[in-house]
Amino acid sequence: MAEGLDELLDEVESKFCRPGPLRRGAAGRPRGCGGGVLGTERDRAAAEETLRSAETFEKEDDLDSLINEIFEEPNLDKKPVKLKSKSSGNPSVRASTQSLGKSCSPVYLGGSTAPCGIGTNTSQRACDRLRCVACDFRVVSYNDYMWDQSCDYLFFRNNMPEFQKLRTKLVKKPGARAYACQCSWRTAEALTALQADPQLRWVCGRH
Repeated sequence: MAEGLDELLDEVESKFCRPGPLRRGAAGRPRGCGGGVLGTERDRAAAEETLRSAETFEKEDDLDSLINEIFEEPNLDKKPVKLKSKSSGNPSVRASTQSLGKSCSPVYLGGSTAPCGIGTNTSQRACDRLRCVACDFRVVSYNDYMWDQSCDYLFFRNNMPEFQKLRTKLVKKPGARAYACQCSWRTAEALTALQADPQLRWVCGRH
């Protein structure tokens, strides 16, 4: 009887618990001993219970494997979100950012030896982005030149901003710098603050 039960258990394990026919010594046992495979009702009931337990174990094992596969499977639908810089992707935003430059404070005029750039209290530089708020012309400048004393309003009104026409009133002078718009003109030899000359309507047009 015991050998018949062991043989039944070997068949259950070989069919449901193991991939191959790994039987615990089944080849060495004689078949039919102890009244056959299912010798008694008790042996048959025990075999059926063992079979049901093996099937339940197999189903639970399959369910666990399926759950593990669901959790371990990468989600291909989710793609990494790439954050784009608003200022780099939008041309209008980039243009507006570039237009918001720095202004001189205070604004300086200077001779040809004075460095040009953004003027501050600590970094005194001659502004090279001047614009007139009266005539709305950009202020031009010429190094190592000064304006002739015969210059008048009509001369600049008619000849700005063409250098070939303006040069008729330019006098060569090393170290000086001639400034002019359509309505005003100045000659600077040293670095001076623009606020010292209130008649000029020039402002920094931002760097």
